[in-house]
Amino acid sequence: MLDTWPLLRDSRFPALSRRPLEILQVNLGYLCNQQCLHCHVNAGPKRSEQMQRPTVERLLELLARPGIHTLDLTGGAPEMNPLFRELVVEARQRGVKVIDRCNLTILNEPGYEDLVDFLAENRVEVVASLPCYLEENVDGQRGKGVYQRSIDGLRQLNAAGYGQPDSNLVLNLVYNPTGPYLPPGQQQLEADYKQRLYDDHGIRFNRLFTITNMPIARFGSMLISKGDFEAYMNLLKDSMNLATLDGLMCINQLSVDWRGYVYDCDFNQMLRLHLDHPDSGEPLHLDHLDDIDLDAIPIRVADHCYGCTAGQGSSCGGALD
Repeated sequence: MLDTWPLLRDSRFPALSRRPLEILQVNLGYLCNQQCLHCHVNAGPKRSEQMQRPTVERLLELLARPGIHTLDLTGGAPEMNPLFRELVVEARQRGVKVIDRCNLTILNEPGYEDLVDFLAENRVEVVASLPCYLEENVDGQRGKGVYQRSIDGLRQLNAAGYGQPDSNLVLNLVYNPTGPYLPPGQQQLEADYKQRLYDDHGIRFNRLFTITNMPIARFGSMLISKGDFEAYMNLLKDSMNLATLDGLMCINQLSVDWRGYVYDCDFNQMLRLHLDHPDSGEPLHLDHLDDIDLDAIPIRVADHCYGCTAGQGSSCGGALD
């Protein structure tokens, strides 16, 4: 895979100011039952990296920190980590909101037949990847048969109450462009998704999040190999929306990798742009967070950050403007 970092690091992206920490986004490992073209994590079935118990226990200690209200679990397929369910239960018992970033097809894998019931019982918010409502586009980006398996997963979630009117079980979907262009307007696309998925499959959901593809990892490598990297970066820079800066996810969130090292966001995590300990200069770890002032550590930026500010903006919660 081609490395995009040398093309990103000399950046004029503006400096950002950190606010109090509210959200921990935690990557439980890179193991996944899928291998998608747009994946900025480069996850797949052959990856073996998984968060271990000492790191999970440290996470649970950190959730007692005042102000942290959300644990956002991602991967790979986070559900494939053997400690996933234990972490969810313990976090919910602490009154912390838990988000599961689910690829939907995991719900149909052997050994995960009761996963939907577990998620519903623990009131886990599901953020599910569905990059298009058209079968040919989804299968082209994520593999043959993924669309139908995703629809099957959505039906399971709906049957358990997710996304239904007057239900407190939240089901949000995620759209990623299938190529080197910006997402369309989130509000109109959400309306289109809701109409098509209900008319074609009887499926309901709460919200659609549109997320810009980042020029890193697998997608960035594809851009370089096709000679599209420079044009895509120019598109992101030319489309920068200053109104999105205050809503960027790195402002009030930290990303934690499977080893417990800390980053401003999961995109920085994939580029290994870890935060540095203010005293030692060593990569910042969960074990250090009780002893430092995060406000004294600047947010690390590079050219890929333009992807979060382009057009209507892009975050793990969708459009920003």
